[in-house]
Amino acid sequence: MQITNLTVRDIRFPTSAGLHGSDAIHADPDYSCPYVTLATDTERLEGHGITFTLGRGNELCVAAIEALKHLVVGRMLESITGDLRGFWFGLANESQLRWLGPEKGVIHLAVAGIVNAVWDLYAKTEQKPLWKLLTDMTPEAIVDCIEFRHITDALTPEEALDILAANADTRAEREAELRQIGLPAYTSSAGWIGYSDDEVRTRCRNYLDAGWSWFKMKVGRDVDDDVRRAGIIRDVIGNNGRLMFDANQVWSVDEAIEYMRYLAPFAPLWIEEPTSPDDILGHAAIAKAIAPIGVATGEVVQNRIMFKQFMQAGAMNFCQIDSCRLGGVNEVLAVLLLAAKFGIPVCPHAGGVGLCNYVQHLAAFNYIAVAPSLENVVLEYSDHLHEHFNDQVVIKNSRYQLPTLPGYSITMKPESLDVHEFPNGDVWA
Repeated sequence: MQITNLTVRDIRFPTSAGLHGSDAIHADPDYSCPYVTLATDTERLEGHGITFTLGRGNELCVAAIEALKHLVVGRMLESITGDLRGFWFGLANESQLRWLGPEKGVIHLAVAGIVNAVWDLYAKTEQKPLWKLLTDMTPEAIVDCIEFRHITDALTPEEALDILAANADTRAEREAELRQIGLPAYTSSAGWIGYSDDEVRTRCRNYLDAGWSWFKMKVGRDVDDDVRRAGIIRDVIGNNGRLMFDANQVWSVDEAIEYMRYLAPFAPLWIEEPTSPDDILGHAAIAKAIAPIGVATGEVVQNRIMFKQFMQAGAMNFCQIDSCRLGGVNEVLAVLLLAAKFGIPVCPHAGGVGLCNYVQHLAAFNYIAVAPSLENVVLEYSDHLHEHFNDQVVIKNSRYQLPTLPGYSITMKPESLDVHEFPNGDVWA
């Protein structure tokens, strides 16, 4: 099978018109994605992939994907799947474009969009959902997908192989378990900054009635307001409900430690992104100061090397992989294995457009093949924009149900693409 063309469309949703996505630092996000389509010489078989932005700048990712297009078009799919590590490295380290990263920023987001599309196509050709494609691969095949350069001081290929091999014989048991009960989730749709107190109460009660017990609240603009809002949520969900806070990088290190003194009485499981996502030592200092409250981060940690250092420094109690910030599936596999080596729960980031679709596959593979424990493992769920995808996320009893259709669950409906494509030069009304 030959990849005959790569097209990318600038898709945007004007979510800033409502309150979805509002937090301490991102006041007006328009959830957006460059949407990659890989055409093949096999009739009606395409691969689809996205990366994620908040609106302005989406066109930069589109341009970066176009700049990498020549590395994909004309390739036989078998030549890629036969050397997934080499393909990934060649894409992420194109000798001139890598200067714009390397392995970070817009270029790495573009790599993610293409790599995710390749994995979607690969899973479709195998007639399997992506999580099943991954769990059916041998430990050796998984390790062969990963670029270990710059992380072998924390995780060697031999150690990764040992982790996977130790769980290989019991994969089927955990697969059967997930098929029956699904993956546990929390809602981030009840605590956006900007909701009125009545809206927060109503949303929390509705989620409780639907079986949810894990809730996340945005914090960081005003301590008195956050204390009041946290009190409302804790009052509604009770002492048995799990509560997490998310500051979206707004504080300095000292501010984070001080701020958490006021929020600690509400017994949060974690504070998410308390400071700059690049400040490893700052996160470590916060984690030490606020324990036993955990520190969660990762949605904008840019590559496996940064994750390695966060884990080595004790700066991350909960690992929040992002399926589009990292360089696609290959690099996510590296981070999952690093987290297993360090004993850190993986709780994927899934706000935005399409990210819930992606992370359900990654979390299922992680539980089945890498880290067979669901203690304190929970996936983010944001209740918006799911209607635009053919393979919609299914939640029952606050749990993700395993996808069953072939691919990576990211193929969008043609009418959604047509309506939400952003013409060059236009601006939102």
